Amino acid sequence: MFKKSLVATAIVALTASFGAQAQIQVDPALEAYQPVSGVSGNLKSIGSDTLNNLMTLWAEGFNSAYPNVQIEIEGKGSGTAPAALIAGTAQFGPMSRPMKAKEIDDFEKRYGYKPTAIRGAVDALAVYVHKDNPIQCLTMQQVDAIFSKTRNGGLDRDIRTWGDLGLTGEWATRPISLYGRNSASGTYGYFKEVALFDGDYKDEVKEQPGSSTVVQGVASDIAGIGYSGVGYRTADVRSVPLSTDGGASCYDAVAEHAVTGDYPIARFLYIYVNKNPNQSLEPLRAEFIRYVYSRQGQEAVVRDGYFPVLKPLADADLKEFGLLK
Repeated sequence: MFKKSLVATAIVALTASFGAQAQIQVDPALEAYQPVSGVSGNLKSIGSDTLNNLMTLWAEGFNSAYPNVQIEIEGKGSGTAPAALIAGTAQFGPMSRPMKAKEIDDFEKRYGYKPTAIRGAVDALAVYVHKDNPIQCLTMQQVDAIFSKTRNGGLDRDIRTWGDLGLTGEWATRPISLYGRNSASGTYGYFKEVALFDGDYKDEVKEQPGSSTVVQGVASDIAGIGYSGVGYRTADVRSVPLSTDGGASCYDAVAEHAVTGDYPIARFLYIYVNKNPNQSLEPLRAEFIRYVYSRQGQEAVVRDGYFPVLKPLADADLKEFGLLK
C-alpha cells in the first residue's frame, strides 16, 4: 500500500488541532504585518520556478510597505538555489523540495553551518489532464506506470493508452501524451520520489522549463497528462483525483485533502536562507521573513492558489530564525 509522504504527515500533525480552519482560509491567529523603520537595500531570490509567482506576490506586498527596497526574482528551478546561496549571489533560495544532503553539505563546507528553511506555504502537486478528458480517478500505482519505465509502484503492466486505464470509445486507442518538468526542478525530483516511488521517468516525457508550460502543454493536447503545482491550474485543464491504491477513496488536490494527508502528493514550499546561528539577521531579510508569515503574506499564498500555513508552524519557523516576538 502507498504510504503518505513525510511532508503530508507533518502537515497533519501541525494542522490537526485546527479542524475546519484547515480550509483555504488564513489562520486568524496570524498577525497583520506592521512596517518598521530602518529597512532598506536590495534582495535577490534565485531558485524554484514553482515559487516564482508567490515570491513575486510577497515582493510586491513587501514593496508596498518599503518602496525603496529593490527585489529581483529569478526562477529557473530549485536546483539553482543552493549554488546561489553558497556563492552569495542570492539572499533567498526558494525550493519546491527540501535540500538534498549533498547540497546541505556543500553549504556547510563553505560557511560552517547549515542553511535555514522557511516553510512558507503548502502545495498539492496536481496531476492534470485536458478539461475534456473523462478519467475520474487514478491510483498512485497507475500514475507510476503512466510516467515511469521502472514501475516501482508495483503495477504489473505498462500504461500507454487511455484505454489501458479503462476509457472507451475514441479514447480507447488514444496514446497518452506525457508532460513533465526538467531535472533542475524540485517538482521533477519530488514527483520522482513520491509518484514514481524513486523510479525513472519514461524517455517520452516532454520536459518543460516551467510549471506553467506543463499546464499549457496539457491544455493544448487532448491526450495530455502532466504534473504541476496546484497554483498553476487553469480552466483548460483539470486535476485528477488520486487514491493511494485500488481500494482507497479518491481525493482531489484541494486544501482539506492536502492538509489531512489524504491527497498523496502534498508538500511544503521552502525558502532557504543563509542564517549564521551566532548572529541576528539584518532588518531587511528579517522583515521579509516576518512578512511571509504575516496575515498579508499568507493571504498572498491563498491568492496564488496554494494553501496557507497555520500560526504554530509560523511561530516555529520564526523562532528558528530568532524572530519570534
